[in-house]
Amino acid sequence: MKTNLTWLNDYLDQTIALDQQAVADLAEQVARTSVEVDSVTTLAQQQDGLVVAEVVSVVPHPDSDHMVITQVNIGEPELVQVVTGAPNVAVGQLVVLAKVGAHIINRESGELMTLTAAKLRGEMSYGMLVALQEIGFDNKIAPKDFEAGIYVFGPNDGVQPGDDALVALGMTDPVLDTDLTPNRADMLSMIGTAYEFGAMLKQPVTEPAFDLVEYETLARDQVDVVIEDDTLAPKYALRVVNNVTVGDSPLWLQKALWNAGMRPINNIVDITNYMMLMYGQPLHAFDLDKLSDKTVHVRRAKTAEQLVTLDEQTRDLRAGEDIVIATADEPLMLAGVMGGASSEVDHTTRHIVLEGAVFNPSLVRATARRHNLHSEASARFERGVNWDVTFTALDHAAQLVDELAVGQVARGRVVAADTPYEEIVMPLTAARVNQILGTALTLADIAAIFDQLALDYQIAADTIQVTLPARRPDLRIEADLIEEIARLYGYDNLPVTLPYGPTTPGHLTLRQRQIRASRRIMESLGLNQAISYVLTTPEKAQQFAENPGERVVTLNYPMSSDRTTVRQNLLAGLLEDVVYNVNHGVSDVALYEQGRIFIGTADNTLPTEMEHLAGVLTGTRATSSWQQDKTQKPVDFYDMKGIVAEYLAQIGVENVRYEATKRHQNMHPGQTADIYSGDVYLGFVGQIHPKVTQAHKLAPVFGFELNLFAVMSQVTGDVAYAPISRFPQMRRDAALLVDEHIQHADIVALIRETAGDKLVDVQLFDVYTGDNLPAGKRSLAYTLTYQDNDETLVEAEVNADFERVTNALIAQLHVEVR
Repeated sequence: MKTNLTWLNDYLDQTIALDQQAVADLAEQVARTSVEVDSVTTLAQQQDGLVVAEVVSVVPHPDSDHMVITQVNIGEPELVQVVTGAPNVAVGQLVVLAKVGAHIINRESGELMTLTAAKLRGEMSYGMLVALQEIGFDNKIAPKDFEAGIYVFGPNDGVQPGDDALVALGMTDPVLDTDLTPNRADMLSMIGTAYEFGAMLKQPVTEPAFDLVEYETLARDQVDVVIEDDTLAPKYALRVVNNVTVGDSPLWLQKALWNAGMRPINNIVDITNYMMLMYGQPLHAFDLDKLSDKTVHVRRAKTAEQLVTLDEQTRDLRAGEDIVIATADEPLMLAGVMGGASSEVDHTTRHIVLEGAVFNPSLVRATARRHNLHSEASARFERGVNWDVTFTALDHAAQLVDELAVGQVARGRVVAADTPYEEIVMPLTAARVNQILGTALTLADIAAIFDQLALDYQIAADTIQVTLPARRPDLRIEADLIEEIARLYGYDNLPVTLPYGPTTPGHLTLRQRQIRASRRIMESLGLNQAISYVLTTPEKAQQFAENPGERVVTLNYPMSSDRTTVRQNLLAGLLEDVVYNVNHGVSDVALYEQGRIFIGTADNTLPTEMEHLAGVLTGTRATSSWQQDKTQKPVDFYDMKGIVAEYLAQIGVENVRYEATKRHQNMHPGQTADIYSGDVYLGFVGQIHPKVTQAHKLAPVFGFELNLFAVMSQVTGDVAYAPISRFPQMRRDAALLVDEHIQHADIVALIRETAGDKLVDVQLFDVYTGDNLPAGKRSLAYTLTYQDNDETLVEAEVNADFERVTNALIAQLHVEVR
């Protein structure tokens, strides 16, 4: 909110000093007591040398068909000659002259430039007649486009030749740009801000007074209102003003608007915006003659309805959700957000309808977000407006239309809804305040602070009963009042104390420790952490999901078309990271990610969240160097599987087995395995399907994805590390001729099941298929390693154990020991 301190002084009994130091001190006080101050600025910044000039004569330039030579009066004995190409310059105008030596803004670079005398096509020019854009105005707030020509003061603007143009235009008015928190809707108005500053400065506030004169014509005879749903607008009224003259606003009104960051349009529209800035109450004006019938409907949008808003955009309205103001034939505006072009007030308008209302804030917020149409009006309706001034602002606007547009205010308001404000009376005791703040305030001290805040209260015994006003929608509970006391008493004045009472040492839960351990283990195994977007496309959300048919969770208002759906897997995001790295010259990639996935529910309630861990490998196993073989081997399935196996072992999961599977559509059907601990499914590991990687021109990519909740459920306890044995190992090799359908995992499982407790490792060191083997057979060679932690192994004991293992393999798997 841009707060013009010159305007604010109109409402305070003692004016705020506007010198630089006083304004800086005020900004500091506001920041420490109320809200954050983003900046303290003026429109003028460093410009100078600008004066009001009267155009005395205009003659054509002898050597140019688009320039003229003017003589202007700046209140000095001699006239000043200025050559200009302004298309709108005319004798008798009061304009802005940048004198020789003046500092103005360069429109191209935005830098400050010094004006010098110049010869233009042979004629001297001692200055420049300027448009507002050339002296620091942004196009968004300048009342006319730059191409329309120089700025011209109105006959009633009260300026004289020689006046300081910066002062006349309000460009020296100090403006506090405050960064409001969502609860401080009251400070979205000048009056609300005046109450806040008055409380800090201990000054009473005087609200503006006006005298509304009504004519004999009845407003009810010209327009009527029907509210089709009481929940849409608890307060709604119209006023009619006849025979208006639409034109430019007077300078004082334009200054108020452009110092607030708003562009003057015409006197009618400017009055509604002025009221919004003054009271925080958005108003809207309709051209009465452009309404197809004289009954205004407040309703929800209908199916397939469209509305062209004032920004010339065609909006597809959402049936049953958007609030519209409409006639029987067509919608006129998005209620509380933006008006429609079909009923816009323009220079042909003769009769207007002014609307003042309180709209349902939730529906206004939803409409503004749905159409990406956040306006000054919607910002106020969303946060809550002051119910007590809705009709006051409407009447004040009608009075200003009467004054500035020479209109005739029709008698009476057309009121469709006037729900009374639900008044809250909050009891508070000094003991409660002192208990919370640690102070020693008396009831009189607290009452004095409420006097500063202009709150009504009654004192009975040791309790003060405070009436919470409609202008402060943020005051609702006892804590809100105590906060007001604390900030006006001064946070710096609150006593400093140490915490007392029993303390609870912080610690991580078992699940949190396991998640952190997962990250440490992954990094110890050579993978780098990646953090991918939670939001993605519907296709990528389900790309590696366990059940691709499950309901996806999409956003109602996504920021972009490729971030519409929450993910159901981590691998898709990691694959995007691989693509990014490879495209930027990094071919060896080893990444992991730990994070949440989201599964939609059948009843569209909050999605089910699960913690997952995933990783990817691509490229070679190690970077080639002069010390290593230049033909590095690419990573393969077993590298990825080894990482998973090591992780599960370190985290404390036992009885892990791998089953070959073809059920994952985007994984290689011959190099993918599901991972189990006992009968509990943990996840999968394998090669990403070549059709996926080839589409991105990638080398083979291997990955895994684990459900951490399932993994944690299978952790048997903390991992216990045994000391390294001092005694030697003994090895036995077994070459087995087996059927092709027998899996390596089954052989290893049987070996471990049959062997005694001295077997410490089983390694497959050779696989052979081809010539000299029977059809349907392959040869597998294993090394079995034995070791005892307490004594040296005996040859006979190892031989007996090895024979028991080979006999079990022959009996159960029908292998042939070679």
